[in-house]
Amino acid sequence: MINCLDMGSKMGILKRSLLGAAALLATNSMVQAATSADVLKTYGDIAQAGYEDSLSSAKDLQAAIEALFANPSDATLAAARQAWIEARNPYQQTEVYRFGNALVDDWEGKVNAWPLDEGLIDYVDASYGSESEENPYYVANIIANSALDAAGEKIDAANINPALLESLQEAGEIEANVATGYHAIEFLLWGQDLNGTGAGAGNRPASDFDTKVCTGGSCERRVAYLKAATELLIKDLEDMVAAWQPGGEGRKELAAKGEAGGLSTILTGMGSLSYGELAGERMKLGLMLHDPEEEHDCFSDNTHMSHFNDVVGIRNVYLGEYKGLDGKAVKGASLHDLVKAKAPAVAEELSAKLDATMAAFEAMKTRAETVEAYDQMIGEGNAEGNAVVQAAIDALVDQTTSIQRAVKALELEQIAFEGSDSLDNPTSVFE
Repeated sequence: MINCLDMGSKMGILKRSLLGAAALLATNSMVQAATSADVLKTYGDIAQAGYEDSLSSAKDLQAAIEALFANPSDATLAAARQAWIEARNPYQQTEVYRFGNALVDDWEGKVNAWPLDEGLIDYVDASYGSESEENPYYVANIIANSALDAAGEKIDAANINPALLESLQEAGEIEANVATGYHAIEFLLWGQDLNGTGAGAGNRPASDFDTKVCTGGSCERRVAYLKAATELLIKDLEDMVAAWQPGGEGRKELAAKGEAGGLSTILTGMGSLSYGELAGERMKLGLMLHDPEEEHDCFSDNTHMSHFNDVVGIRNVYLGEYKGLDGKAVKGASLHDLVKAKAPAVAEELSAKLDATMAAFEAMKTRAETVEAYDQMIGEGNAEGNAVVQAAIDALVDQTTSIQRAVKALELEQIAFEGSDSLDNPTSVFE
């Protein structure tokens, strides 16, 4: 005999089971409903939001620099430096778009080229040297010289403006001649970091921008250079914002590849930034050489944040999520959804690897903020610091293998991710 309480309990269990099954079906339906076209739209929307935030923060940087010009002081210089650091955060999250998107890769050198031979731009310490066999512009010092004569070429530099800086970018077809972008601005705000793998960043005085009480010489021209470089950065970012608007060239280029080609582009960005660029060129090389000149933000000691935001950017495009400035957020159909529908185990594995990488970079970031800067971590004889950086490199390499598995799971053509001698042929680094 079944009493009313038993019947009610069984009906409740049945109801909960049906609701649970319905929820599971709904979840599966959502996964299956994510189409390649939806994923590519989310990818484009994240690019648009990231570049818009990069532009907005660059305009904040410009305002801080103008305040420095109006009243050169330790306080206004510190504010300009902080604005530069904050401007880097959204930009670095867009670097995953460089690989696979020709339009972005062709453009990227104007805004983020490194390392640079800073003697092209301004005065340098005597330890820098006075010449280079490879670079006739090594100590050209545009700020101090209104006329340049390098490699048999005479250059009129009397008027420092955006056009002059553009003409000097990679002068003589030498990549180290970086005249524009974030790192040229970084050098002007901080000056050289002469501490090697010891504590401390660049320490340019605010009076280098004081046209009345000038240190470093040519303060009016230094102000003109920093102003022109900032204007150019904003112009270049405006171009990229336009490219990723609906109907913009970036989205058109992506669409022209077809859905499979578009998905391959996302995975190319993830794998190439993870492996050859970040794990290899930006991290392993400097660690092997114990050379602070190989760190990405070498004047400001902000390298840990640039690396951290690169990792965030990789996660963004895989998970279809972006958390931007002033509450800006994008969330939509993701590559993770597509992989999960095809190969749930691969999707779970890649998500776990991305989490592990994030944890390794969180640890590196925490150390940089509480113990020592990144250039100290890679110093020779610093076993503990070296180990923190190596753990982050290992996590990147490990997640790249899972990215390759995702390519296979989606039945895409095999992708050749960017490599690095420091990972693929380390002995050649010392030859």
